[in-house]
Amino acid sequence: MKPPARLLSLLEEGLIDSVVRQLMSGKEATVFVVRCGTETRCAKIYKEATNRSFRQAVDYTENRKVKNSRSARAMAKGSKFGRQEQEAAWQSAEVDALYRLAAAGVRVPKPYNFCDGVLLMELVTDANGDAAPRLNDVAFTPEQALQHHATLIKEVVRMLCASVVHGDLSEFNILLAHAALADGGAGIDEPVIIDLPQAVDAAGNNHAQRMLLRDVGNLRDFFGQFAPALLDTQFGPEMWNLYQAGLLSNESVLSGHFERSHASVDMQAVLREIDDARAEDAARRLRMATAA
Repeated sequence: MKPPARLLSLLEEGLIDSVVRQLMSGKEATVFVVRCGTETRCAKIYKEATNRSFRQAVDYTENRKVKNSRSARAMAKGSKFGRQEQEAAWQSAEVDALYRLAAAGVRVPKPYNFCDGVLLMELVTDANGDAAPRLNDVAFTPEQALQHHATLIKEVVRMLCASVVHGDLSEFNILLAHAALADGGAGIDEPVIIDLPQAVDAAGNNHAQRMLLRDVGNLRDFFGQFAPALLDTQFGPEMWNLYQAGLLSNESVLSGHFERSHASVDMQAVLREIDDARAEDAARRLRMATAA
């Protein structure tokens, strides 16, 4: 097929040899199947902010850090350059998350390169070597649903232990990939998590808890269609409670049950915290005004 304009630079640089076909077009990117030597990979072209329909992007970009202080100031001011830098930070977020999660042992596509707003990465495949289906396109037996749900809960725990929350996890961005067995057997189907540009730092984003609970709730609701017993589970709150207490690890055994604390809240202490935060913010604004 005729290569899209955004892939021409990758062809010229020899990062890809040919474009096979368009694989999908989503809310933040379009993905193409490409050839790189003897390998088939995929190229994810991120859409510009004006063409992207992702909701509540401010929740996902909160507290994202940039190394360049000039870029950080421009992003805070909302200048044209700042918007360009914010867009670049948004696009590179998935690359950072993929490397971080792969190092933590999470099943995600292997990234190969990131150039001119295009992410070149592994093509996740099924047993026939074709693009793997999304969970949404597959029906499961109750046993399969329980197995895949348990696997994904462990993956979410592994992500959280790496201080990453997906932020948009659902049956639409998890692939069912074929994994070969070490002994040469028939292999098994295992979920692979994709689409991470909206991933947030669990420790640095005020919305992380809400996003995690939504992610885990989406898994519960989807697999609960095939295994109704899952609909009564509370893995999200249990997981977050352990994380906040510093007790969550990759070896944590979760029950799916969670008892919320009914202890009384010290409203005076809460109000003092609010007053202290206001005073600190006022002092910070005064320092900024004086410096200007």
